[in-house]
Amino acid sequence: MAILNFIQGILSEPAFLMGLIAFVGLIALRSPSHKVLTGTLGPIIGYLMLSAGANVITANLEPLAQMIEAGFNITGVVPNNEAVVSVAQELLGVETMSILIVGMIVNLIVARFTHYKYVFLTGHHSFFMACLLSAVLGSIGFAGWELILLGGFFLGALSAVLPAIGQRLTLKVTDGDEIAMGHFSSVGYYVAGLIGKLVGKESKSTEEIEVPEKYAFLRNTTISTAITMLVFYVIAALVAGPEFVGTISEGTSPIVFAIVSGLLFAVGVTIVYAGVRMILADLLPAFQGIATKVIPNAVPAVDCAVFFTYAPTAVIIGFVSSFIGGIVGMLILGGIGGVLIIPGMVPHFFTGATAGIYGNATGGRRGALVGAFVNGLLISFLPALLLPVLGDLGFSNTTFGDTDFALSGIVLGRIGDWIGNGGIYAIAAVLVIALVVPNFIRKSNLAINNTEYED
Repeated sequence: MAILNFIQGILSEPAFLMGLIAFVGLIALRSPSHKVLTGTLGPIIGYLMLSAGANVITANLEPLAQMIEAGFNITGVVPNNEAVVSVAQELLGVETMSILIVGMIVNLIVARFTHYKYVFLTGHHSFFMACLLSAVLGSIGFAGWELILLGGFFLGALSAVLPAIGQRLTLKVTDGDEIAMGHFSSVGYYVAGLIGKLVGKESKSTEEIEVPEKYAFLRNTTISTAITMLVFYVIAALVAGPEFVGTISEGTSPIVFAIVSGLLFAVGVTIVYAGVRMILADLLPAFQGIATKVIPNAVPAVDCAVFFTYAPTAVIIGFVSSFIGGIVGMLILGGIGGVLIIPGMVPHFFTGATAGIYGNATGGRRGALVGAFVNGLLISFLPALLLPVLGDLGFSNTTFGDTDFALSGIVLGRIGDWIGNGGIYAIAAVLVIALVVPNFIRKSNLAINNTEYED
């Protein structure tokens, strides 16, 4: 049992997973021992830095959300992956971890023997998807090994297929760097990229925004992020009022609390950027060993925050635009009598920022604005539609916040309700066909869609 817990801990911790992948790649390349050591520790430390920065961001977004809810008197459901997972773990802990392990094995098998050569490295999102699959498939009537094997297959297949679907867009974002999107909100990002192509003709990139000499300091990502968030926090504190802010600021002056929170947010973003650079510096060279010796032509699918450094200005534009889309979505849901989905600051920051990056890559500033806005609408309406699927297991007070979770849960849940278990097996059969058929019709051994995006 202790060994099993250790293995589960390694596989569920993205930092160790990245380090393990880098270690295998460096060994495959027969690198000297000192390079194996540094090349293995680099991605681990880089991801821990990324996680530390993300934790700082999340911790300082929570009071902002509380001030907005109190100031504008909003009540409803706030999508939060961590919250719904914490509830699910009490009921489905064994099933979730078993699906996670099976899913990772299936992902490696798919990458080795099919043209979907994408290795999903974002362990916490694999864990979240395993939890969703255990909840939805369990509510349909699956149990035991049938639940674990079926859920593991879906997790492994989705981990390879979803990065492949938008890889040409991802290459456009990274200017040819061979990494893929390993984050289960990818549909929102790909939609933003496609919308950018539709609306952004001749629109300049967000990174080409001309700044007068006296405002040149705004090109510093940390400074521009800090100023933008200071405005958000101070306005929210003023609207919420000193009495409410005092309940979450531990006696600190409301304005001082808002200023410090905004600055800490910028610190978190800076730590994320530093961690990302460290991951890319060590992981990609090491991954060549995986791609040449273990899984030929493999492509690493990495966390959405890894893409922030490709368009830092689009990160802020995407966040703000997605949040506005979330507010509009909330108002629409309220107007039609639906469940009120309150815009969660965490999903709107991370997914909105990434949607802005994809929209900017294909459609410049207009693409970033409109693409991220549509992402905000998607992560408002889709979680509302997902709620009934999770409600039977007592998750009615929270829901998953990202597009891929919602779409997967809605499709599996509804087909299971309408057709029964046979419908779920039919979906699995379709996925098997989609995975296998390219082996017989493609001449190239490159990963599917791992070629330059064409305008």
